[in-house]
Amino acid sequence: MLKARARYHLGQIVRHRKHPFRGVVFDVDAEFNNTEEWYQAIPEDVRPVKDQPYYHLLAENDQSYYVAYVSEQNLIADYSGQPVDHPDLEDFFGDIEDGTYPLQFQMN
Repeated sequence: MLKARARYHLGQIVRHRKHPFRGVVFDVDAEFNNTEEWYQAIPEDVRPVKDQPYYHLLAENDQSYYVAYVSEQNLIADYSGQPVDHPDLEDFFGDIEDGTYPLQFQMN
């Protein structure tokens, strides 16, 4: 039985170890939970293992905003204190506080 423990939490700002983007964690899978086609599209020499947490990020780089799916081994915490400007942040989180975004719940 897999007992993965996520290193990063919802609302935390992280950056990719190798590629120039950063983002806010909005969901976590305990292990890989995407399509096999997506996984196989990653070059084999840099393909991460499946049995680790994978993070859904509201991501940004210098050119665009998007949603990224990234393995834990490819992330590092971003302690810069700089906010992320992704346009969908307000759908999930409140204003940045001490370098993190608090979850924002709407009561129906």
